[in-house]
Amino acid sequence: MTSRAATRPLGTVTRGTTNPNRLRRMDRWIAATHGAELRRAADPVAVDLGYGAAPWTAVELLQRLRAVAPRARVVGVEIDPARVAAALPYERAGLAFRHGGFEIPVPQRPLLVRAANVLRQYDEGEVAAVWERLCARLAPAGPATGSRGGLLVEGTCDEIGRRHVWVALGPEGPRTVTFATRLGSLERPSDLAERLPKALIHRNVPGEPVHAFLRDFDRAWAAAAPYASYGARQRWIRAIRDLTADWPVADGPARWRQGEVTVRWEALAPGA
Repeated sequence: MTSRAATRPLGTVTRGTTNPNRLRRMDRWIAATHGAELRRAADPVAVDLGYGAAPWTAVELLQRLRAVAPRARVVGVEIDPARVAAALPYERAGLAFRHGGFEIPVPQRPLLVRAANVLRQYDEGEVAAVWERLCARLAPAGPATGSRGGLLVEGTCDEIGRRHVWVALGPEGPRTVTFATRLGSLERPSDLAERLPKALIHRNVPGEPVHAFLRDFDRAWAAAAPYASYGARQRWIRAIRDLTADWPVADGPARWRQGEVTVRWEALAPGA
């Protein structure tokens, strides 16, 4: 007989804060960068892990993924049974809700796990183990087909989604860090520091790579001040162009124009 402890979902209940359209920046990035993986799969399953007190983010994720991968399915996973019960009326073709946690209670390996604002309440020392567990559940890479496998996107945003920072991980581990913002609300790039994911937020101190990156970003932003007369977007693009001289920026102007910049994980990874 399976014990109750053995079947208990892994993780703890979050505050459950959620708002419609809160994760739009993350979703747009996922659709743009991971859409090809989702399209080529016969049964592309995405998991919205810890969707919160209302199912809006899971509903929106399905809409945005199907715009680039019509066969995509979304499973919302919540550790609070009451939240699952409240979400069930929103189920439809391609959208389901399940009770669970970090064990990801779906039969197949998902091509996407989105975990937004889930780890913020955890200790920094717990993050690596959670990442490892979630990455182990991702669809594996397929060298013969050119597939890089599933994607875990884990990060934090403000209550209405104006500022967002996330880490993208594959089956092999962390790949990149993306900073995304509504440029009209930004005074300086380091304003995004308050939304760093748990793996980085306590490392924003002198001597750590993420602190050096944000310092250099602020300097590049200040140097790009003359471009502000053409708008915040042009100033942002100019600042990132300057950053590329010293930092491994992993994307290009098409994403920068969206108020994003993506940097290789190894450049920002915490020091010892």
